[in-house]
Amino acid sequence: MMTRRTFVKGASIAALGAMTPGIGVRPSRAQAQNEGGPPELRYAPAGVLRAVFIASNPVQAAADPKTGEVSGPAAEIAQELARRLRVPLRIAGAPGAAGVIETMKKGEADIGFLAFDPARAAELDFSRTYALAQNTYAVLERSPLRSVADVDRAGVRIGVATRDAGDLFLTRALKQAALTRNPGGDLDKAVQMLRSGEIDAYAANRQRLSELAARVPDLRLFPDNFYGVEQAVVVAKGQRALLEEVNRALETVRASGRLAAAIERAGLKGVDVAP
Repeated sequence: MMTRRTFVKGASIAALGAMTPGIGVRPSRAQAQNEGGPPELRYAPAGVLRAVFIASNPVQAAADPKTGEVSGPAAEIAQELARRLRVPLRIAGAPGAAGVIETMKKGEADIGFLAFDPARAAELDFSRTYALAQNTYAVLERSPLRSVADVDRAGVRIGVATRDAGDLFLTRALKQAALTRNPGGDLDKAVQMLRSGEIDAYAANRQRLSELAARVPDLRLFPDNFYGVEQAVVVAKGQRALLEEVNRALETVRASGRLAAAIERAGLKGVDVAP
């Protein structure tokens, strides 16, 4: 397994949208996507590969608060794709899944990182799954709820980040429990909701909840999971050729062990390379 560390300088979302080619003139989308043109213009018309991930989701990537350096699985994948396209990489975090979708739909990024969901597939095209991130529940230590099987019952209230993968899944899956959405997915607010009795359990990926439990002593995570979220790369609808390049890059980082190494270096819990 490779131990090389992968860091990529981050950029703001506004900076991603403002990138221009080295010659100072951005080619038109039609010119950039001309099948006869070089791949760096067809797939990265700004002259740089612009990638966006969910800023609050360490399962994808994390930016160093001091340097802005971005590391993690998403950075590893984006770097490999940029290498294949022979262009520099700019990668930035967006506020939640909605932020990634909005950035992609505005054409301010060439690729994004999102959990697959059928509802999202109507807006963007998804790559093959590159990792599975397990989702579970957090409750207060005194809660009588002990496992996933205890949750879907009448009167149980579950908190979840608005439009998060867990939100989309639970909206379809729950039969009796009620969802209370947390816009932005702020985990400190989630703790407040639990302590005030507004909710009985909070749903999120195991990595985020493990980080939260490490600093909130009266919080407990369930030992089991309710959903294995399929992490993937997204491109604009109809960008089939770019999607093929993305899938080739994914296969390279998977087969070489670099993806597994990136997950291990990030210390991610409940995250595995997809088969």
